[in-house]
Parts: sequence; C-alpha cells; structure tokens
Amino acid sequence: MTDTRGIPPHDPLAAGLSAADDRIRLSTWLPPQEGVAPRIRLGKRWINVLWIIPIIVVLMILGIAIAQQLRTLPGVQEFIARYPGTTPASGAVYSGFPLWLRLLHFFNFFFMMFIIRAGIQILADHPRLYWRRDCTPGTDWFRFQHDVPKDRVWTSKDDSVTIPKWLGIPGIRHSIGLARWWHFSFDLLWVINGIAFYVLLFATNQWQRLVPTTWAVFPNALSTALQYLSLHFPADHSWTSYNSLQQIAYFLTVFVAAPLAVVTGLMQGPAIANRLGWFARILNRQAARTIHFGVLWWFLIFIFIHGTLVLITGARANLNYMWAGVNNNSWDGALIFGAALIVAIIAWCIASPFTIRHARLVQRIGQAAVGPLMALAEWGSPKTQYTEQEISPHFWLNGTLPNSDIFNALVKDGFATYRLRVSGLVEQPQDFSYAQIKAMPKHGQITEHFCIQGWSGVAQWAGVRMRDILEIVKPTAAARYAVFYSFSEGSEGGGYYDVHKIHNMEHELTILAYEMNGAPISVLHGAPLRLRCENELGFKMVKWVQAIEFVADFADLGGGNGGYNEDHEFYGYRMPI
Repeated sequence: MTDTRGIPPHDPLAAGLSAADDRIRLSTWLPPQEGVAPRIRLGKRWINVLWIIPIIVVLMILGIAIAQQLRTLPGVQEFIARYPGTTPASGAVYSGFPLWLRLLHFFNFFFMMFIIRAGIQILADHPRLYWRRDCTPGTDWFRFQHDVPKDRVWTSKDDSVTIPKWLGIPGIRHSIGLARWWHFSFDLLWVINGIAFYVLLFATNQWQRLVPTTWAVFPNALSTALQYLSLHFPADHSWTSYNSLQQIAYFLTVFVAAPLAVVTGLMQGPAIANRLGWFARILNRQAARTIHFGVLWWFLIFIFIHGTLVLITGARANLNYMWAGVNNNSWDGALIFGAALIVAIIAWCIASPFTIRHARLVQRIGQAAVGPLMALAEWGSPKTQYTEQEISPHFWLNGTLPNSDIFNALVKDGFATYRLRVSGLVEQPQDFSYAQIKAMPKHGQITEHFCIQGWSGVAQWAGVRMRDILEIVKPTAAARYAVFYSFSEGSEGGGYYDVHKIHNMEHELTILAYEMNGAPISVLHGAPLRLRCENELGFKMVKWVQAIEFVADFADLGGGNGGYNEDHEFYGYRMPI
C-alpha cells in the first residue's frame, strides 16, 4: 500500500523511534564520572604527570645557575660574541608587521583556543593513548582514567570521563558529538587562515622572519638559549628580524607542527585511513592520536613560552609590534591587545553554556561548515585490509544490549527463526530467513574499526555483501538512503537506527556480518547481524540489525537527523572522519 505520491509506508519499526530535544537535557544525560590525574606509563609503573611541574621548576633553577656560571668562562663569552643570536642583516624585514599579518595572528589565536578546548573534550571520551592500533587495555601509555575493570562488562562509553565546563566544550561527559563540531569547524577556519598566511607570507618578504637561510642559525640559536637561560636577554630586533631561536621555533611551529596536526587528524578517520594502505599501517589511528597529542603539547608549550617572553622582554614594545603595527613607545598595542583579550575571554566563557542550551544549532552549524567535506571524503572505496596476525586481542564493546522478549527468544533458539525484513523504495521487498542469508555468497574481510570515541581495533568479519542484497531487492530510482533498524533501544529510550547513503551500500567491503574472527558473532558484538561499512565511524555500523528500509528522505524518522546518535547525541549522519 502506498500514499498518493506512490511512497510506501515506513517500516513498522519507525513508529518506535523517539523524537529528540534540541538541547542537552542534563537530567537524562550520562551521569558525571571523575577520572584521575593524568598519568604516563614508564615500564609497569604509572607516574602522575603533575610531578613534571616541580621537576621543571627545579631543572629551570639549576639551568639558570649553570648558564650564569658558563657565561663567566672566556670560551663561552667568545662564543656569544661570535654568535650573538641575531638573524643576519640580509634577512631583515623593514616593513614591520602589516595589517594582514596582525589580523591572521589574532584569528590563529582565537581559532586555536576552541580547537584545543574541543580536542581535550574529545580525548575525555576515550581518555587513553596508545601506539598500537588495537587499544588493548594495559597497553596505553597515557591516561586520565582508572584501570579497565575485569569483573564486569565495560564499554567504551563507560570509560568516558567528565572534565570541567571551563576547560572542555561543553564540559559534560560523553559530549563528543558536539565537541567534534566545534573542533572540526574551527579546524576548517584555522586551515583557511593558515593557507592565507602561507600565501601572503611568501608573496611578501615576511617569510624571511621565519625561514632560516644559513646554517649559522643553529649556533646562534644555542647562543640565544644560553642568554635567555642566564637571564641576560639578547638584544631585541623583532621589528626587523627574529633572533635565531625564535626563527627555529616559529619555523617548526608553522611549517612542521601545523601540517602534522592536519595529517594526524585526518589519519584518525576511516574514510582516509582505509584508502591509504601501507601508509595507514605505519601511521595507524592510535599512532596518529599520540602524535596529534604531542603536537597539542608543542602548541601549548610554544604559546606559554611565547607569551611569557613577550611580557618579560618589553611588553609595551612587543604588543605595539604585533597588535598595532607601530615601532614606538605608545600604549596602542596594549589597548588593542586588551580589547582582543576581552573578546576571547567572553567567547571562552559562553562557549559551554551556549552549546548546552543550543546543541542542535551547534550541530547544524557544524554540518553546514564541514558537512560538504565529510561528504567528499565518503567518495572512493575503502580497501585497506590486514592479516590474521594483526587481529586485535581486544575489541572494545559499546551500545545498549537488546532486552526484549522477542530478541531473547531469538537468542535462545540460536536465531533459527530470525527474519531480516527489507522494504521501502524497492521493487522486490524481501523477508530473509537466517538460513537464506547464510546461503548467499559469503564474503570475508579483515578491517579496522574506528570508534567515534577514539579507540580502534582490527577484526575478521564474514557475511553477505550489501551490494548482493541490493541486487535482490532492487532499490528504485527514488531511493537515496538505507535505514537500519536495530533490536536495541537507545540510551534515552526509543528504537536505535541509523541512515546511510545508498552509495555506501555499494562498496565491496560493506557487509552484513554474521561471523567475527572465524566464529559466529556474539550477542555482545551485534548478533545476529551487524553492519560493516568501512568508510564510516563505528556508531554508523548498526548492531543487532532487525530490518532495513530504503527511503528518499529521513526527515520524518525519529528526530529527523539521520540516526539515534544524530538525534540524541548530536552526531552527524555522515561521519567518515
């Protein structure tokens, strides 16, 4: 039976989908859970990172004392006289700091403020870092969470922790969907700002400030470091040229750390990594997360040292250079910097409460900003596969287990009476038995799973290709999306579902899996069937699949955002990165 437009009614399971609020309802959200102070593993011992603070203070005091004594030695004095630390005069820039440079400098500061905050929030959803891609508990080298319990089922959502609202965005537990919109949207702005900076830098002579042109930069940098550490600062010529230590630091930040942040960020996405073969093996997701974290610390340390030196080596002059573009003794730079700082503080303070109250708006702005790039990333077929020796010894669990009489009866009879209903905009609706599905051509693959929370794992999957299902049911020309309904409910009630573009269903590695690692897939991992779509994040791969419906649009399903997590946790329905 169809309506007046010839569109069949939705699958009966659509009536069980729940609407969603457009803001975060803290009363029904995942309750807070405190972690532990950040720790680094050295061998088998975990060391509290906070010990680094007194250690650095002691080392700085010793360093200052040693540097001051070294400066009394004739040989060191001769070295400093020979290499005073200044950039050669040929690299001097006499145009000062133009308006475009000052504006891009502010935008860079402003964008990075939100990138860093949202990045910390994302890390809090899986507060562990590894080098190996399989994320086996006990192999993490950094964490701010307790050991994984061994006496109960522990999902990756259980592992997430709460961080303060003044630090993260929005600062509540398991708000990674919203944090990603902040992170990716400001990443895009930051990259655009960076490209403009590169172009204008090399279109003018400003590049000479940052790019070393002689090997003498290294002994000059050593001399400069010794002068700073001894508290006898080198002569400042920043209006025309940076000293060699500044030049090396800026060069590494602009031309090494910034591109590395982009590359390691992209390599954490399945649509990118699963198309790059050998490179994805070397720079696996967890190695990329670890390096990404290292780049974060490079930026934080650079910002701290840079800001400190600006203030203690002549704050008024330095602020005039970068914020007012003048070389005089006025207060213009300080006033402009003060106004910019007020703007940044206000934005910092309102970011989290705004996100909590207007979560759907944040989601929609994020989708408008980076959605087209995510759509672009989906095109091209995932192909990266692994060997049996690379299968992960541990595969994290996630999702709310089904708990209905119907599902429990299916589990009891080994899914012998299970039926997969495929309907909607298809020429040949089907009601497949479990035996029929297993009688179809079987496809096996060993692929990497990318959870939105940050963990990953390699597993061997076997099942029926979705393209074979498509050939049987024959979606009509009007069918644009495939809706997967689960036996499970979402965390806030209502049926769990998710939506995929039909294009994703045509990939060779998109399957309905009924085996995992050579055995029937367990209920914990999605039996009787779970979707595998290797260019999307893990939450898109619906477990406990009950029915599939092909539709022209999904606006009238659930909350209308393309899936349960999209409706209730503000994810995006296209999540290839």
